[in-house]
Amino acid sequence: MLVSAEKMLRDAKAGKYAVGQFNINNLEWTKAVLLTAEALRSPVILGVSEGAGKYMCGFKTVADMTKAMMEYLGVTVPVALHLDHGTYDGAYAAMDAGFSSVMFDGSHYAIDENIEKTRQIIADAHARGISVEAEVGAIGGEEDGVIGGGEVADPDECKRIADLGVDMLAAGIGNIHGKYPENWAGLRFDVLDAIQQKTGEMPLVLHGGTGIPADMIRQAISLGVSKINVNTECQLSFAAATREYVEAGRDLQGKGFDPRKLLAPGVEAIKATVKEKMELFGSVNRA
Repeated sequence: MLVSAEKMLRDAKAGKYAVGQFNINNLEWTKAVLLTAEALRSPVILGVSEGAGKYMCGFKTVADMTKAMMEYLGVTVPVALHLDHGTYDGAYAAMDAGFSSVMFDGSHYAIDENIEKTRQIIADAHARGISVEAEVGAIGGEEDGVIGGGEVADPDECKRIADLGVDMLAAGIGNIHGKYPENWAGLRFDVLDAIQQKTGEMPLVLHGGTGIPADMIRQAISLGVSKINVNTECQLSFAAATREYVEAGRDLQGKGFDPRKLLAPGVEAIKATVKEKMELFGSVNRA
């Protein structure tokens, strides 16, 4: 059974740990994350962007696949299925499909329009028991073809969004999607602290968790970050393991070309990455 992300993140904030969101884009990927979460007794959030939802034949298919897989694998830990960086229409499509959590990325609207659209989504989502994430300050890098230079959030705007009753808040604090460049200045902990002071008990979200040093992750958690998104790191580990398999010629040995065998090293690499992150985030044995 899928659950809303709201309670798991409030528990995480109270316990000074974070729940990992691991974006998924196919069946084997989903299975790897769920099996790891169950083995570690960790709550987990499965993130699906609108692009990935279309790639997997639509939001409804993704939700049905996830529910069926959880039942088949006997997954008992809390799992939220979350729309990542959703548009206004996409948020409603995900809610209709059975997602238990949605993000409305209204950061590109003027603040007043962002507030009005967010208010509408919160009212409709909460009426269905669905949690809502909002974003203030554009996250840098590239996600689903959308490229942003990064923008540090205004703590006062964060408070205005938080006061609408949103369940979690993603705020730009110098974080980016994808690989971090060598000259990256690091996270703006002064801004994160100011946002924490303004928003109180609101669980905060850190997008772009790939490649951030462990000490920065721990400091962010201490300042109220309760959800950390990891996508690129899983993609990189999957690609590296698959490349090693092919370059070793294992796909040419016997039936090594069978997709089940070809994908297996990448799946194990994803499991290892998810395990490493869950341990760093402190969510192991929190289910």
